[in-house]
Amino acid sequence: MVSNQMVVDVLRKIKEISGVQLCVYTVDGSVIDDNGIRKSDESASILKFLSNKDVQEYEERYYFRVNDGTRLEFIVVAPKNDQALMVGKMTVLQLEALLAAHQERYDKDNFIKNLLLDNLLLVDIYNWTKRLHIDPRAKRVAYLIETKHKEDASALETVRSMFADNENDFIAAIDENNIIVVHELAENEDDNDMKQTAVTIADMLNTEAMSQVRVAYGNVADEIRKVSNSYKEAKLALSVGKIFNSEQNVVAYASLGIGRLIYQLPIPMCRMFIEEIFKGQSPENFDEETLTTINQFFENSLNVSETSRQLYIHRNTLVYRLDKLQKNTGLDLRVFDDAITFKIALMVVKYMRYMENQE
Repeated sequence: MVSNQMVVDVLRKIKEISGVQLCVYTVDGSVIDDNGIRKSDESASILKFLSNKDVQEYEERYYFRVNDGTRLEFIVVAPKNDQALMVGKMTVLQLEALLAAHQERYDKDNFIKNLLLDNLLLVDIYNWTKRLHIDPRAKRVAYLIETKHKEDASALETVRSMFADNENDFIAAIDENNIIVVHELAENEDDNDMKQTAVTIADMLNTEAMSQVRVAYGNVADEIRKVSNSYKEAKLALSVGKIFNSEQNVVAYASLGIGRLIYQLPIPMCRMFIEEIFKGQSPENFDEETLTTINQFFENSLNVSETSRQLYIHRNTLVYRLDKLQKNTGLDLRVFDDAITFKIALMVVKYMRYMENQE
């Protein structure tokens, strides 16, 4: 429903232009804005008017019906004078246009929400797109924005202002901590543009003191019925990113890599895998020096010379540490297959710890 403030704003602008004072009532006789012309016994006139024609003269006043489709929504009242009839009709047109626009926005919001939740049949999807003048073949991508604090209520308005130039975009709050954006891509927008959009959203919200904002986005949906897939991918990217990309505030589903697969594993299977690899040990029990060596070795793509240089140690010292690790775990990180196994095991442990903390 259109807010009372929106109705008041319309009346005040019309008064500024025409000089005609108008009063607006709801169907139950309560006044929205009286402009100082309300009569104490006006309610009786309103009730008499409800079942009559669109414009009626009664006791030196004009009464105008404002309909939302076929339903009576407001009654505009104007004191009878030379301009009142024309201004009253113009006011009705303005308010009915406002109601129609609001209804279309409401219908569009509901359509997109049901689309994201897979609540629509395929035939319903295309019927709604035709009714709401939505291009079903346009490319779209879903962004999911997570804010950590309930007081970040202005985040929704900030995001809406960022996409204000494109009326085909959909922005809504899923709950008090999450915002969804379904962005319609221009012909020249590519993966780099999508990433930059996500970075801009995160930077904008974090700049406005809304700390710890995270943004995730899915793959491009090349037709309207696939938008829910992009939304689900964004949700998964947000969850997986917290585990394996915790230092990043922007995560793309396409960049999740093996973390996406690990996230699907049941915890009992993860425990069995870690037990088999480390024989009762855990990477969490390794000393700081060993963990630093392992991480640096992986970051340098198993390059011994570059790793020793960055750690400021002799090459033989690094080789000694790797030999020691091989003796304790049976895995030689200089061998590609062993390195892959060890890397996956580290990610599995990280995933297990995260899930345990969630519980």
